[in-house]
Amino acid sequence: MPSTPAEEPKIITEYETMMYKRREKIAYIMFNRSQALNAVNDQFEEDLHAALLEFDLDDEAWVAIIHGAGRSFCAGADVKQRLVAMTSEQAARRQKGPNAEGYTGRTANWKPIIAAVHGYALGAGIVIAVESDLIVASEDAKFGITETKRGLPAGRIWAKVNAFMPSKVLSEMALTGEHIDAAELYRLGLINRLVPTGEHLSAAEELAEKVLKSPPLATRSVVKLIRRQWVQPSADADMQMLPLKLHLTEDFKEASQSFVEKRPPKYQAR
Repeated sequence: MPSTPAEEPKIITEYETMMYKRREKIAYIMFNRSQALNAVNDQFEEDLHAALLEFDLDDEAWVAIIHGAGRSFCAGADVKQRLVAMTSEQAARRQKGPNAEGYTGRTANWKPIIAAVHGYALGAGIVIAVESDLIVASEDAKFGITETKRGLPAGRIWAKVNAFMPSKVLSEMALTGEHIDAAELYRLGLINRLVPTGEHLSAAEELAEKVLKSPPLATRSVVKLIRRQWVQPSADADMQMLPLKLHLTEDFKEASQSFVEKRPPKYQAR
């Protein structure tokens, strides 16, 4: 007899930029700004915090899969909104600096999260992937610490990736901002599963089922330990980088403007 196909995850909450779904014990947080390659704007960030809190407090969900709709996982910051046309409030947030605990560094229940990555995972995208406890990536996936190319400090991202993949390849990623293929990061141990293009979500579901075979309180104790690896190094990196105030430099403005105008940048080291 043919096997019965698994039912589709049920939509629990539809946010402006993403959806929270659940099927049995697996929750799905799907980024849904496909027209912008799931780039992060203020609404996206607000929705992601809300969706992660919903998962954290959802007694029916024991493991989550984060993935992106369309052609990409997350292509980083929405440059036009977050870097070029910053409001005074956004500029003040930049001055204050990010929370070293990021999106997942502090929770109530410490449930495991799997990032299912395809297409681009750049800037904020690689942050979300690395803050997740496991990473599944398709062969087409490309990761990048693009903050350097935008004239911003890459220290916080470097610290998070370094907790799991200390290497000179990481140094190159931070210094150049260039994309690195998923296959290379799989070889270096940052990625748990490398799968053919288009199979990232099903592979993440298989991995989630393996996680669910262990007692949930035991897995959550491991998650709590895993995430503490990168919180303090991220805070230390911010202490080093924030006094530089790179977001106030001429080169930062030029990096952002040239990106929007699609022209080569002209930097002055000022």
